[in-house]
Amino acid sequence: MSFINKAKKKLEDLAGAAKDAVDGDDDKTKKEKTAETSSSTIDKVKSDQGILSKIQNFFTLGYGTKEDLRELDAKQRDLYYMDLRDMRHVWEDLYLEALDAGHAQSRDYKKVIQVMDRVTEKVRHADYGYAGLLDRKGHIRENELARVFDYDRDLGKELETLKESVNKTSSEVEAENWETVPDEVKNVKKLLLSFEDKWNEREKQFRPLDA
Repeated sequence: MSFINKAKKKLEDLAGAAKDAVDGDDDKTKKEKTAETSSSTIDKVKSDQGILSKIQNFFTLGYGTKEDLRELDAKQRDLYYMDLRDMRHVWEDLYLEALDAGHAQSRDYKKVIQVMDRVTEKVRHADYGYAGLLDRKGHIRENELARVFDYDRDLGKELETLKESVNKTSSEVEAENWETVPDEVKNVKKLLLSFEDKWNEREKQFRPLDA
C-alpha cells in the first residue's frame, strides 16, 4: 500500500471513529456533538500511539498527542494539496481542448485557474497549528487541535465534490458536449470559491482565545 493510500486509510479510520461516537443522538446540541467528535478523535490518536509517545505525554502534559494531531492534520492537508494540484492539471488540459475547439470564450475558464492556484497555495502553506511547547505567547490546546483536524477533514468532502465536478467537466469537453460545458464550468467555479471561503474560516477553529 502506498504512503498516500495508507495516509488516507488512517484519516478515514479517524473520521469513522469520531462519527460513530456522535451519530444517533438528536437531543444533543451542535456544540456538544462537536466537542464529543473532537474527544473521539483524541481518543483514537492516543490509542494508536506507541510507548514513546505515551511516555512523552506523561512528562510534557500531553504534548505527544498534540504533535500526533499536528502531524495527522499536516498529512491530511498534504493530500488536499496533491488533489488540488492534480485538478489543476486536468483543468489546464480541458481548457486547452476547449480553446482549440473555439469554445473557450467564457472567462470562467481562466477564473478557475486563478482561484485554484490561489487556493492550492493557501492549502500548501496553511498554518501548522499552535506555537511550540516553550513559546509562552500561545497555549497548546489538545481539544482545539482536534477540532481543526476535524474541520479540515470535513473540508475533504467539499474537495471530493469539487473533484467530481472537474472530472465531469473534463468528460463533457472530451465528448464535445459544448452546450452543457459552460454550466459545468460555472459549477466548478462556484464550488471552488465556496471551498476557498470555508478554508479561510479554518483559522477561527484553532486561534487561541488569549492570542
